[in-house]
Amino acid sequence: MSKRLPLFGSLLALLGLAACAPAPAAAPPVRASTPISNVSFYPKEAGLAWTYLPEGEAATAAPYVLRALGPTVFAGQPVQAFELTERGAQQTWYRSFSAAGVQLLGIRKPGVSIRLDPPWQEYPAQGAWRVGLTWQGQSQVTVADDAGKVQAQGTVSYSYLVQQQRRVQTPAGTFDVWVVTRQMTDTLGGLFPATQQLWFTPFTGEVRSPEGLLLTGRNFSTPATGSQP
Repeated sequence: MSKRLPLFGSLLALLGLAACAPAPAAAPPVRASTPISNVSFYPKEAGLAWTYLPEGEAATAAPYVLRALGPTVFAGQPVQAFELTERGAQQTWYRSFSAAGVQLLGIRKPGVSIRLDPPWQEYPAQGAWRVGLTWQGQSQVTVADDAGKVQAQGTVSYSYLVQQQRRVQTPAGTFDVWVVTRQMTDTLGGLFPATQQLWFTPFTGEVRSPEGLLLTGRNFSTPATGSQP
């Protein structure tokens, strides 16, 4: 991750995954607190959980664990919270889900939060997926500490391109994925990586995250109707 501006060195360390130290012991098994009987096209139900490993890492390594925490409030708005833990990581994303797709309102790490206004469009409407689909936008970014003191402000511009649809093999199995490239520029000294690629499968979620984490397991089954994009 970029550390071009000293002001953002600590923020980048907080927000990135690269600084997370591997845990000496394996993470606990991923289990749902209640049976998961229905999973959305964009999975968001409280209790869902996924495990991930950095691309190229041995399958025996301790994984990151992503959990859907359920409804909460962020910046006065009703959202769904998703928390990434293990290996020293603790990061929460706050998202809203509607017929228009998925929007990201903010990100939280211990000691710092990022607010995006207007929310960042992460995913399109369910029926919009196709090769060649693009969407883009711009958000005002406010970085604040736990006391609410603003540490930095700026803008981020983003664009997405659905490059292709293909079948991939991962430690979690074989998936038909949409391959998406995300590009970003910001006025905060490179707070957001410039180019990242992710793989998305309906009713499963991110098979490869923008941070380069590959899916290794989940605590729910993909419905038969969602096995194909």
